[in-house]
Amino acid sequence: MSRDLSPDLDLALRLADTADAIALPRFRAADLRVSRKPDRTPVTDADIATEGALRAVVTAERPDDAVLGEEQGGAVTAVGRGWVFDPIDGTKNFSRGMPVWATLIGLVVDGEPVVGVASAPALGRRWWGARGHGAWTTDAPGAEPRRIAVSGVTETGDAYLSTTDLRTFAQQGRLDRYLALVDAVWETRAFGDFWQHCLVAEGVVDVAVDAAANPWDLAALVPIVAEAGGRLTDLTGADTYEGGDGISSNGTLHDHALAIVGR
Repeated sequence: MSRDLSPDLDLALRLADTADAIALPRFRAADLRVSRKPDRTPVTDADIATEGALRAVVTAERPDDAVLGEEQGGAVTAVGRGWVFDPIDGTKNFSRGMPVWATLIGLVVDGEPVVGVASAPALGRRWWGARGHGAWTTDAPGAEPRRIAVSGVTETGDAYLSTTDLRTFAQQGRLDRYLALVDAVWETRAFGDFWQHCLVAEGVVDVAVDAAANPWDLAALVPIVAEAGGRLTDLTGADTYEGGDGISSNGTLHDHALAIVGR
């Protein structure tokens, strides 16, 4: 893609600043309002306010761009430009006072995620990537960015594996597939949600699997993982953020992990 993505990356980072300024003060707030959506997942007043603010900025600065968000819907098509937002990825954590949550901001151009930011202010961390600009993180607010890269692990038996929730595999009747991957690797944890894929991008984890994922869960993470040298696909191996599930890896281990846990 020949288009210079620098202005879009700049906007994505400013959108992350906007989200942090709204969501972080609501974290652990005594008057935080939590309700349930029809699918029984929680939603807070911070989710709704954050997405509303992100949409307002895009409307003002990129009025011709489409928007898809977890809370207010919308659509991003295979032609043209669109922003994909998860205002708070990890709402269960957010609502319980666990600091592992982030705002996910992705830009999709002609069906391909090309800019992504994952901002986790309660952790003091932010990750971002854009096509041709590399993948980066900051380890504390105001810290100098450092470039990140996936691990050099080449053997599945040496790999560090993460997932989000084992029960999802069980509900799908696929728990045996994930446990087979568990048996094939060196160590496992459940860092979950956005965090595990960002850890893949910075070389801390080698493989991360989501048995169920929405487009807003993955769109922002694709450029981060890809620019760090890794891969993020669905569990069929297709290069899509819309497949309903996802697996990220350092690239070298991808096909072998898919052969075990894929569908």
